[in-house]
Amino acid sequence: MNSSGFKAFWAVLTVLAVIVAFWYAACVPMNIKGVLTEQERAGAEVQPPSAKDRRDMSELGLVLNNSFAIPATWEQDRPRLPAPHQVAIEMWETTVLKKITSKRSLIYHGWVTLSATVLGFAIGTGLGILLAVGIVHSRVMDMSVMPWAIVSQTIPIIALAPMIIVVLYSVGIQGIIPKAVISAYLSFFPVVVGMVKGLRSPDAMQLDLLRTYNASRSQGFWKLRLPASMPYLFTSLKIGIAASLVGAIVGELPTGAVAGLGARLLAGSYYGQTVQIWSALFAAAILAACLVGSLGLIERTVLKRMGIAQ
Repeated sequence: MNSSGFKAFWAVLTVLAVIVAFWYAACVPMNIKGVLTEQERAGAEVQPPSAKDRRDMSELGLVLNNSFAIPATWEQDRPRLPAPHQVAIEMWETTVLKKITSKRSLIYHGWVTLSATVLGFAIGTGLGILLAVGIVHSRVMDMSVMPWAIVSQTIPIIALAPMIIVVLYSVGIQGIIPKAVISAYLSFFPVVVGMVKGLRSPDAMQLDLLRTYNASRSQGFWKLRLPASMPYLFTSLKIGIAASLVGAIVGELPTGAVAGLGARLLAGSYYGQTVQIWSALFAAAILAACLVGSLGLIERTVLKRMGIAQ
């Protein structure tokens, strides 16, 4: 590892340590009331906050007057804010210690969500590229389709998702398809915008050179516009895959799904299992990072073979 990589590693590690320390500190005022209630029921003597503390920051007053209870704020079964190690233990138990076919395995639920994500992303990417090609080559589509594509993104997905699911269910389409449609809805717009920008990136001199060679429109597309659009396309794909994952999770919420990361979030909220909720959130974040990282590897490989510097 060179010096720049070593410095970057320590910078990331330092930021991570600060976040973890802040997280542990935030658990204390968030969970102190529940801890003191439990200990008071067990017979412990609890000191209430002073009148000023009660008026300004009651949780801080409880912490200052009952510092003996601080360690317990990191060990509650159902805390308001789980501690980092609680989330880590839950993720370890639901990934490594559970069979991947178990309904309590995060890998099982992650695979269900990933399936809808990939299908929706493929649909959204294909639709986005086709629309971008049409927008670049047709002024009519540019003036008509592009404004509607922009307007479509102003509708909150949390409001649109139940409508999509109800309509598709009414015509007998169930399972992975409704979630994939929601994923495609969120992922196609970044692809459209990025691809349009990329296809229009060649300058006038390059286009004039093709006209000098008497190149056809299709030759100009395959030889110039498409290769020039690749960096823009991969950038938009990274945004689109993350948006597609969000769409798949959101699509699981209104259906009352029993599988998927969205289902884990629902089950945790129903039963007050905040540790389960946070572990599902971290699983979704890790899955998104893996998807974006995979696209990054593909991007470097493709652009290197095309001779485009990175």
